Amino acid sequence: MSEPILSPVVTQIGIIVSDIERSAERYSRLFGVPLPNIIVTDGYEKAKTTFEGAPSTAQAKLAFFRLGQVSLELIEPIGEPSTWKKHLDEKGESVHHIAFQVKGTPQVTAALAEEGIPVQQQGYYTGGMYTYLDSAEQLGVNLELLENFD
Repeated sequence: MSEPILSPVVTQIGIIVSDIERSAERYSRLFGVPLPNIIVTDGYEKAKTTFEGAPSTAQAKLAFFRLGQVSLELIEPIGEPSTWKKHLDEKGESVHHIAFQVKGTPQVTAALAEEGIPVQQQGYYTGGMYTYLDSAEQLGVNLELLENFD
């Protein structure tokens, strides 16, 4: 067996929603967990977001629920173009990605590109970067790579 490209440990599941306040309240009530803070991603000046290789001013509202080893991330797109808005327009509210912690994003994305899984969107957050890969054809869901720089 060859060396795996990704760790088999899922750290996050991302779900695209059209109204994050309503969705977060519903998840909080159904799971019996506290309602999380809703944050807005940084703008282009900080995040340096690219979508399909071009700069994008897209942002999103996010809410995170810690559920054991996995975080459930609710994502409401604001602005476009973005992977989030494209997903909402094409598939409606549904699971968008599964995420994995990685080291060496360029090497991991190169290995996934060899598998026919291209980068769709990248950006930075305080302390790290994220990369979404278009793996829906191969896996039925997108992948997200999270690399913390600490």
